[in-house]
Amino acid sequence: SLLSLERLDRASPELWPEQIPGVSEFAYKSPLAGSASATPKWVQELEKDDIDMLQEFGSLTTANLMEKVRGLQNLAYQLGLDEAREMTRGKFLNILEK
Repeated sequence: SLLSLERLDRASPELWPEQIPGVSEFAYKSPLAGSASATPKWVQELEKDDIDMLQEFGSLTTANLMEKVRGLQNLAYQLGLDEAREMTRGKFLNILEK
């Protein structure tokens, strides 16, 4: 869900007339449904190493980040080739029987 913490200033009733009297004050005082202080679930599941890596990625320039992504893609491709080679080897050695 999307959450906006923007507050509209109703100091000028001519520019921002209140449709229903009292609603703005109630909305201002009521707690937010998805409070920004609540940590998202995906952040709670991160370990310190993951957070450190995200901070490292955030500090990279665009060119350096793209270079890092290319390196990860190349590594994933190489791992796929290695896995295919090992699976073929296992098939020829009859390690993986039906």
